[in-house]
Amino acid sequence: MLEELLKAPFWIDIENWPLSWEIGGTSWFPFLESIHVIAAALLVGAIATIDLRLLGVGAVRYPLSTLGREILPWVWGAFMVATITGLGMFITRAASHVVNPAFQWKIFLLALAGINMLHLHRSLSTLLQADDTRSKPHLRLRLAGLASLLLWCGVMLAGRWVGHIV
Repeated sequence: MLEELLKAPFWIDIENWPLSWEIGGTSWFPFLESIHVIAAALLVGAIATIDLRLLGVGAVRYPLSTLGREILPWVWGAFMVATITGLGMFITRAASHVVNPAFQWKIFLLALAGINMLHLHRSLSTLLQADDTRSKPHLRLRLAGLASLLLWCGVMLAGRWVGHIV
């Protein structure tokens, strides 16, 4: 079933949208790619700040609540820009991307990073509040921070490989 979905003809239809042709055949593609890389760097840098705080190795003078309040708007803004620019690039070669192992890994790791973030904010929220000012947070928070850091590194690595695997 998954293989049928990945090889469905609608991926080719997406590539034939006028917008796909406009992006893929003009300077829009390198422009979107550049903005995507900048947004991804800002996103991962902001998330890494929070993750390193959760690990107890960076920004330990700042309460977790302060970091969250100050940094999360940047995370969400960068995520939105990276998503929009990523979709713009994706539609130019949709049929190739969906069967590209690096792209599949990127999407898989993005999903895991999202699940980890949801787990951190929902299931571990009481620990976040209790450990707000502790320089070395609870083990579960440190593990969530480490998982996040590793997952986002994986997303970035897989993203770099997308254009190099044909």
